[in-house]
Parts: sequence; structure tokens; C-alpha cells
Amino acid sequence: MKNVFGNNVSITVFGESHGPAIGVVIDGLAPGLTVDTDYINKLLTLRRPSGAISTPRQEQDEFVIESGVFNGRTTGTPLCILIPNEDTRSKDYSATRNLLRPSHADYTAECKYHGYQDYRGGGHFSGRITAALVAAGGIVMPALNKKGIKIGTHIKRCAGISDIDFSDAINAEIESLYEKDFAVLDDAVKEKMTEAILTAKKDGNSVGGVLETAVTGLDSGLGEPMFDSVESVLSHALFSIPAIKGVEFGAGFAIADMTGKEANDEFCNNNGKICTVTNNAGGINGGITNGMPVIFRCAVRPTPTLGTQQNTVNIETGENTVLQSKGRHDPCIVHRARIVVDCVTALALCDILAGRYGTDWLGE
Repeated sequence: MKNVFGNNVSITVFGESHGPAIGVVIDGLAPGLTVDTDYINKLLTLRRPSGAISTPRQEQDEFVIESGVFNGRTTGTPLCILIPNEDTRSKDYSATRNLLRPSHADYTAECKYHGYQDYRGGGHFSGRITAALVAAGGIVMPALNKKGIKIGTHIKRCAGISDIDFSDAINAEIESLYEKDFAVLDDAVKEKMTEAILTAKKDGNSVGGVLETAVTGLDSGLGEPMFDSVESVLSHALFSIPAIKGVEFGAGFAIADMTGKEANDEFCNNNGKICTVTNNAGGINGGITNGMPVIFRCAVRPTPTLGTQQNTVNIETGENTVLQSKGRHDPCIVHRARIVVDCVTALALCDILAGRYGTDWLGE
């Protein structure tokens, strides 16, 4: 399995859901970045389970920075963060070891690793690993903010219930999202979404949704025309997040139903700065940023572990059988995944920016 992302600023993730710990190594960081452990803790809290709409598994995510930081600043050498696993119940998975969980990676992991994989809680395929990505994001996000680059994600849709769009006050809206454990722009829809999640949980079911992300403050000219386009790099990173099944930029698939006149973003000169009147392209033309906010959406699948019986196969005997899951799980992960999307976006942008301006640029 390839666990490394990035060419200039790279990240390597490691660990399993029920192993001793998970972690991440960040290489290529500029020296001198301020490391704020309180800020990292804040981001990890936004990912942590919250109330009845989340899994009962409670990990404190008491991370340890093993290397790459001295006197509160990055050294420029590989930075390693370790997060111990503490609230594990591995016995929950023993009885169903050979039963393939629908829409999990159990079968594909068996095909690739021939039975040697850690199956407990999904092992290395678990969403638990995203805590390491959030911790890594907590290292680089403050540096991006100092450069005027802001990243924010809201729950655009959950269980078929929609939030409002980002407005002209997009930077203020991004800031407000970091003060919310349930990231919606219109607070009135929070209760409706929460009720839908609880209803699904009561029925032994789960729901998914759509996350919408905005990135502001990026200069025009970032990215490459072909294989390292901004869309390509971001999508590569975003699809590594468990449960992300679709990514679209700007108007996305809706642009296919527009005419050219409707889809085109006309240019204008706004006080000496070239802008577009609309942003159907999502801030990217020809794979390269045009200075407008980069807007994209991620489709998040419903949690595949359910509280009801599902048909499956016993991988050992080859017999058709029925699975009744006993492990702890979320009826919805959309509200927890939004900070993961923010942090993965930040890490991908660091790689893009370092490729354009050099690895020291973020620390200047």
C-alpha cells in the first residue's frame, strides 16, 4: 500500500484502528513554522465524536510530536506525530472475522494482503487514521493563514437536507465554521439534519451527505495544465479520505446542463484586480488558479456499518450468510469529516505552493 502523498511537502500515514497508535510523518516543511499544540487539539476536537449522532468510541487523541519541532518551531527535518489508540474493543470483531462487511474494504484487503491484514475496526482502512491527517493539518494551517490563505468546509447537504451557499462574506463565514461542532452556515438547518441522523440511527441505518469547501487568498497562477492541475492534486488527496466517493469543482456536474453562455465566467476589472463575475469554474482555469475562491464539493457515503442484518459471504467457507455488526459506528460521519477535508486540502496546497515558490516560502 502506498501511504505517501506529495512531491515537495510530503506526508506518510501509518497505523491501524486497533493497533498501539496511528501517526503521520511530514517531510519538506519549511523551518521556523510556529507549532501551536492548542490549535492542533482544537482541530482534533472538531473531528472527535460528538453526542448521539456519532460513534460511542471516545479517543482523546493525546498526540505526541516525536521529531521535527524544537523550541516550538519546525526544524525543517521530518516531523513525526504519534497518536495512541486507547478506547479499543477488538473482541467486537473476533466473532465476525470471516464475514465480509458490505461496502467495507474487508474483501479487497483479503485479496491484496492474503489474510495478513489487521481486520479489527477496519485496520489501516479505518477512518480512525484521519486523526493523523488532522494533526498534520494543524501544523500547516496557521502558516497558510498567515499568508492570507483561508480554508473552510460546511455541510452543504446531509440526509437530503441542504444548507445555504457561501456568500460574498466568505472569509467571515470560513472563520465562523471553526467555532461550530456541526459546520453549517445556516444554523436553522442543524436541528433538521441532526433529527434525520438520529432517525436513521433508530432504524439501524445511516446517512451521508455533501461537504462544500472554499479556499480564499490563493494567487493566480498556481498549478499545472495537465497531470498536476490543482483539481488533480486536490482530488488525489481528497479521495484518500475514507467515504469520499465524489469530488466536483465549481458548478461541477451541473455545468453539463448549462449552455456556454450560462457556464462561462466573464471577466471584469475590479479596482485594478482581474476577477470573474461568476465562479462556475471554481477558481480554476486550465488546471491553474485564477485568483477567485477555489470551490469544490465532496460526496460522503453513508456509514456502511449498520445496526441491521445484511447479507454477506463467509470468506473462509465461501457460504452465503447473514451479518449482524456488533462494533461501534457512526450513523453519519459527514459532520466529523469536514475538518478532515480542511486539513487534507491544506496539506495538498502546501505541496502545490512549495512547488511554485520553494519549500521555504511558507516560513518566510
